Amino acid sequence: MSARAGGISQPPWDSCNLGDHVQDDAEAVRHNRAVFAQHLGAQPVWLQQVHGDRVLRLSADNLRAASTPIADGALTTEPGIGCVVMVADCLPLLLAAPEGRGVAALHAGWRGLAGAGQGMLAGRGIVHSGVAALCEAASCDPADLSVWLGPCIGPAHFEVGPDVLAGFGVDPTDAARTGAHPRFAPRAAGSASGDVGGDVEGGGKWLADLPGLARDILRALGVRHITGGDACTVSDATRFFSYRRDGRTGRQAAGICLR
Repeated sequence: MSARAGGISQPPWDSCNLGDHVQDDAEAVRHNRAVFAQHLGAQPVWLQQVHGDRVLRLSADNLRAASTPIADGALTTEPGIGCVVMVADCLPLLLAAPEGRGVAALHAGWRGLAGAGQGMLAGRGIVHSGVAALCEAASCDPADLSVWLGPCIGPAHFEVGPDVLAGFGVDPTDAARTGAHPRFAPRAAGSASGDVGGDVEGGGKWLADLPGLARDILRALGVRHITGGDACTVSDATRFFSYRRDGRTGRQAAGICLR
């Protein structure tokens, strides 16, 4: 997982911005990505992320491709290929199958987690897609996987509206009355929007626990080995870029490979 230090980008992208879509100097981004690849120890395949549920299986052909594939997750069973996702406030997940049989990286905002929107367990979100795809490719069960949750917007800062609750199958009216859902804490006022899965509509009235929601989905799918998820991008401006905090800013990345 990269942080914002260690690159050559100038403010407001200082200094290790890895995003090529945020109006930073292109040569600086190329330099920063080369530094990231050196530390990863593999050639990264960068994605055009759209808050969807597509997981791309990477091979040597992807290393030679000129175009950027559209997906919010990548997996590989081949050494030397870096599965990489970029984030500013969304949640990166890194997955590893046992015995070096496969790895994957997923990019999850709330839309990616909620999937089809009929509740987080009924939908076809990025975590559902990623776990299923890696298990198939590596011939293993979800219980065999190890999953790490990277830095993202924390539950003290992720202010959302009723559409987000509805996306996870939670009735906003019932949640406002009882305040009983463990991943949504009522908040009286304020609103926010950002690239954590798309704009929030209808005003912000709850604080959402993005890594907590991801853990719930992973456990429901049978994943037992889950770590991370305790670092907040918004509250740590020294270490992390945050779109929600700064607006015009850079992107960090999480990557995983087989060596």
